[in-house]
Amino acid sequence: MLCLDLHNEDVILATALFLAQTQKQPLFTKEIQDFLAADRKNPPAKGQILFVGSSSFTKWTDVATYFPKHKILNRGFGGSSLTDLIRYQNDIIYPYKPSQIVIYCGENDVAGDVNLPAFEVYNRFVTLYRSIRQHTSVPVSFVSLKPSPSRWAMRWKMISVNGWVNEQAMADKSLTYIDVWEPMLDKDRRPMPEIFLEDNLHMNANGYKIWAKIIEPTLLKPALPKK
Repeated sequence: MLCLDLHNEDVILATALFLAQTQKQPLFTKEIQDFLAADRKNPPAKGQILFVGSSSFTKWTDVATYFPKHKILNRGFGGSSLTDLIRYQNDIIYPYKPSQIVIYCGENDVAGDVNLPAFEVYNRFVTLYRSIRQHTSVPVSFVSLKPSPSRWAMRWKMISVNGWVNEQAMADKSLTYIDVWEPMLDKDRRPMPEIFLEDNLHMNANGYKIWAKIIEPTLLKPALPKK
């Protein structure tokens, strides 16, 4: 009986060790590793304008065609949250030495936890922004959380987050707030359905055209060629 008990304990211990070794990796590990592998194979030029954030950037696969006068590097990944950007910032922000950083993130923070206060989402942005400022003084732009039909019930939290970032930007010349919320609303002040895909969350080309028109004036002007 004693041997059986010891055997069971050994099995329990071995199982615990196995589970500890095979715990799930952090979200988006594969996506980040894919970025790093691509960077090693074909290192991106330094000084580009870095777009970083969640799936609204991830799915903007032809973003460079919307801004032909600029050099754009897109590092949107999955349905990432601000906590993911904080986790991976050393991999997908600073190595590129961008001339400007454009962020779209925070929507999934709101949607991912109904109990998460809006101010905590803003605090996550502040944490990321402060960390960026410890590494670089380049301009940072925050694209406002967008209104989408599938998340319309969460609009008040998103409006709050947008408002706080906007207030911070008004007091900080190196931070720009880009309002895409208002231009995406129809005459009834609801999200325009024709600019979204069937999931009523992600945008189609018409939605990205709206974004491009608003974002373009905020981007750094390309450097003039040396004479």
